[in-house]
Order: sequence, then C-alpha cells, then structure tokens
Amino acid sequence: MNRARVESGKGSLLVVDDDPTVRQTMEAFLTREGYEVRCAPNGETALMFANEDPPELVLLDIRLPDLDGFQICRRLKEGQKTSDIPVIFISALDEVVDKVKGFAAGGVDYVTKPFQSGELLARLETHLVLKRTKEALRKAHDELEERVKERTAELASAQEQLQERFQEIEQLKQRLEKENIYLQEEIKLLVEHTEIVGQSKGMRKILAQAEQVAQTDSTVLLLGETGTGKELLARGIHSLSSRKDRPLVTVNCASLPPTLIESELFGREKGAYTGALTKMVGRFEVADGSTLFLDEIGELSVDLQSKLLRVLEEGKFERLGSTKTLHVNVRIIAATNRNLAREEKEGRFRKDLYYRLNVFPIAIPPLRERPEDIPLLVWAFVKEFQKRMGKEMESIPRKSIEALQTYPWPGNVRELRNVIERAMIVSGGKNLVVQLPKLASSETEDTPSLEDTERRHIVRVLERTGWRVAGKAGAAEILSLNKSTLYSKMKKLGIRRPAF
Repeated sequence: MNRARVESGKGSLLVVDDDPTVRQTMEAFLTREGYEVRCAPNGETALMFANEDPPELVLLDIRLPDLDGFQICRRLKEGQKTSDIPVIFISALDEVVDKVKGFAAGGVDYVTKPFQSGELLARLETHLVLKRTKEALRKAHDELEERVKERTAELASAQEQLQERFQEIEQLKQRLEKENIYLQEEIKLLVEHTEIVGQSKGMRKILAQAEQVAQTDSTVLLLGETGTGKELLARGIHSLSSRKDRPLVTVNCASLPPTLIESELFGREKGAYTGALTKMVGRFEVADGSTLFLDEIGELSVDLQSKLLRVLEEGKFERLGSTKTLHVNVRIIAATNRNLAREEKEGRFRKDLYYRLNVFPIAIPPLRERPEDIPLLVWAFVKEFQKRMGKEMESIPRKSIEALQTYPWPGNVRELRNVIERAMIVSGGKNLVVQLPKLASSETEDTPSLEDTERRHIVRVLERTGWRVAGKAGAAEILSLNKSTLYSKMKKLGIRRPAF
C-alpha cells in the first residue's frame, strides 16, 4: 500500500476473511471511513500481501480454508517486515480458550462477531495510535541517543566547553526518562491478558508447553523455585483443558502433618481414628472428573507415596477405615521446588512414583533468569494495586526498572509483587518510588549467643529438609534428636514455619 496515499487517509488495513460478503462489506465500510483497505480470502494470500506491501494493521478471521488465524498471526510475528504489525482477531468464536490462543499468538485485540461498527472503529483508531506512538518514541529515542554520543565526542575534543556540554547531556537523559521509554509495557496492559505475564523466550516456551499438554489427560510435573508461579501455571493448564468446567482442586502437601495429609487426600470413615467424629470425603473424590493439583509433592512421606502411586496407575484407593475400593478419574498436576531426581537417589522419593509423575515436566525459570519480563510484571502489579488502593501511577523511572532487573530476586515473582505493593503504598505522586530489599549478609557485627547459634542451626536444617521434622531424612534425624524434643526446642526458641 502506497505510503503517500496512506498519509492522506487514516491508515492502511489488510482484511482477511474467507466470506466474500464480509470482505466486500468491510472494505466498503472502512473505505468510507477514510482507510486504505486491501482484502485477502485466505491465509497464504494474506501473508503474500503483507510481505509485498506491509499494512499498518491486520483484521484477521480465525477460520480460513488453508491456515487458521492463529497460524497466520504467528507467521506475521516471525517475519522481519511484518513483526510489528498489530493484529486484531475478528471471529464468531467467543470461547475463552480462543481468546487466550489469540493473545498467545501475538494478537493485540479480539473482536467477536457480530460487532458494532463504532466499537470496531474505536479499537482500530486506538491500536493505530499506539503503534504510531511507539514508532515515534523509538525514533525519538534513537535520535536522542545519537545526540548524546555527539555531545560526548564534543566534550572530548573541546575542554573549554566541558561544563556546557555536560549540562546538555544531563538534560537529554532527563528528557529520555520523562518521555517514559517503558511506554511499550503500558501499551501491553491496555489489551486483555491471561493471568500469566511474560514475553521472554523462557516464558513463551513454557506457555507453548502448557498449551500442548493441556488438552491431554497426561500427568504434568511443574518444577521451579518458591514464588515462580507454579500454582498459577497449573490453573492455566486446567483452564485450557477439557476438564475446565469442573473446579481445580488443590492440596499443599507441605501444609499438613503426615497424620492428616492421608485423610485429606483419600478421605476417611467415621471412627477411622481417634478424633474422626464424622465421615470426610477426600480431595481425590472431590476432583473426580477434574484436575488435582498436588503442590510441594516432594514433602509426602514414603508410605503415602506408594498409595498415591496406586491411584495414579489404577485410579483406585480406599478411604481410611474402609475396605471399599473407590474408582476416580482424576488428572494430576504436581509441583515441587525440590530436585526429585536427587531425592530419589538419596532414598527420600520412590523411583516408580518419580517416573510416573515425570511424564511431562515443565521447568519454570527463576525471575533472575528472565529480567526482560520484569517491566511487564511491574506494570501488571501496578495496575492491580491501582484498583485496590485508588492510586494512579503514570511512570516508573528508568533507573528503577534497571535496578529491578539486576536484583537477584531470591523470592522470585512473589517477592517482586511485595516490593511493588510497598512502593505503591509509600509513593506520594504519579511516579513509582521503588526501594529494593537488602540482601541478607552472612557476616554479623556481634558474636552470637549460644541460643542464637542453636536457633540458626536448627532453622538451616529445617529449611534444608523443607521444614519436615519427622520421618526418614527429616530434621530430627539429621540433628540426632527425638522429634518431640525437637518440637520442644522449636517452641522454646520461637521457631515457626514461615507462611509461603
């Protein structure tokens, strides 16, 4: 599409739809509104047109005779000439999964047929303005950076003008910051997102894996440090599965003592043990026909691991205190922050259960390995807290973003969220004031007391065992203490398991 002609109108559009009536109607309507319109009846023609003369925006149907809209969008995003073209999906498909696929493929918006002409025009104008603003900012940024380089060269050759040129550089830096080079992150928040935020190569790979396995009933094992979002990804997999109409059932295997976790998972009959005053249905029964998320699976005792293995292999179990065998159809998603392969070699995790769970492992990278996702996450949290606190933030200083990207984030996304929440509380104006937490130092100024030394040693051992006190390789065994003695010492020293 000739750019000289486009400049006199509102913009250049490519309409892709296999229905000739829809193409003709949209071409006539949009042409009347001042747009330069070109139409394509299928995917291959659309890709050819887009590469020959890239439009400013693509209106894309999903159901086409050769390629579906998701495939076309992905190919446009992979093309050197077409990667920056915004794509708006226009389809009669109104399922959440279709919208999720559309945004995952790289679309910027999703309009459901039939649509109001005013709504379509408003969205077209919004995304064209955003695209042009982004291009203008990129051009201005490049020009300003070039000017900074020029001024620096002048400073090196003209000593007498040092002070004057230095002031110009400082002014240019301030101007860069005021123009908010993170507008791109704000733009992404204007369109619909899934709960999982991130566009790094690692997160795109994880989302692709989640989409692959979601439609199956295969067991999924989510691996990653605490705070990386394992439960959020489990919910995403469930919402894309055929079991999405039933609620996801979750169990944190580390939150209950071994004496209660068995009845929590498999249920109990009245009188099964002292204190069992009523019959209780277990989580496996509740999750029949749905998905069961077993968080911190590495905390299960070896005895419970064998019972869990039977359910995974046969779909059968008995409630505590009952001989009646129950049958369930449950899809399992498990998660852990432990190295289960090492746990299995050291005898703390059953080999057969490990291989049964490790059908489709997904390793979630820690936040420090994907710093490019931090601006997206920051703005997502800012948007969340703006609604809750009734405050509005317009910008984040560039230096703050860079500091956030270099911080190692031992608590991962959960720690980042807490830092942004605190920043929202203490910030008084429209600019977000971020204060990074201080990293713990191994050095101490004063000699610790015997009680402090004992407390720290016990806490280190508990952290190493995942706060498991009893059982094989538990903290009591490592410390050569009776478990009741260890509980007593923990109470005396004020040691409590932190809330995760």
